[in-house]
Amino acid sequence: MRHIAIYGKGGIGKSTLSSNLTAAIAEQGLTVMQIGCDPKADSTKNLTGGRKIASVLSLAEQYGIAKLELEQVVVQGFNNVYCVEAGGPEPGIGCAGRGVISVMDCLKELDVFNELKIDVVLYDVLGDVVCGGFAVPLRNGYADQVYEVTSGEMMALYAANNIARALNRFGQRGPVRLGGLICNQRNAFMEREAVESLARSLGTQVAAFVPRDNVVQECEMQGKTVIEGAPDSAQANVYRSVARTILSNERYSVPTPLTDDEFEELLVRVKAEGLAA
Repeated sequence: MRHIAIYGKGGIGKSTLSSNLTAAIAEQGLTVMQIGCDPKADSTKNLTGGRKIASVLSLAEQYGIAKLELEQVVVQGFNNVYCVEAGGPEPGIGCAGRGVISVMDCLKELDVFNELKIDVVLYDVLGDVVCGGFAVPLRNGYADQVYEVTSGEMMALYAANNIARALNRFGQRGPVRLGGLICNQRNAFMEREAVESLARSLGTQVAAFVPRDNVVQECEMQGKTVIEGAPDSAQANVYRSVARTILSNERYSVPTPLTDDEFEELLVRVKAEGLAA
């Protein structure tokens, strides 16, 4: 069984990428589960016709986590993928990472992965790793393969480097490894060069560049992934290519993050090269 975590700056498109990867992997005949680790509990909605499913945290508060059954926690979506949402507290109340801790405890108690004979588990994790709850998939050894979603924008790159710091720490004492960066392109200045430069500095690869395409938003307005809503589109084939790359990837590493000064120097160098071209 493969456990893959998708990390990246909030708003960078992790959930869109994750749900399309889940759908693309399922197309290959594998049994896939996507676990949304965001308090908004909306990671899987494009796999369930635009409908948000009940989160484990909300169910636990209603029934008690020890009384939850598999059918309550796991919902089947498009192409028979299994969907789970961690959930979280109301904004401003409690710890946002609490839902991640609850969902992992619940799935372990129910022995979900073995019961459903899961081949691939994909964790869609909120933001960068600054909260212990969001680090649970890594810290507790659930996910050992990590991909970071970024763009050529400064804050997205900064978050990627920050996540690499956590991966370096966990990788020193456990099996967690970085499989590469995935660039969700925003058409930023020198975007490809900046992402490739950061990847080299971290000691990893750029696993994929995902172009912008309005078909993504068009499908999401229908509550669908691109794989379901526009299966013959060029963008659907991009997601299929990224899924194949991830499944066949054999290059994993403990990243070597940059200091803040080194990160600033990298950006200045890339910008200077672009202006001189």
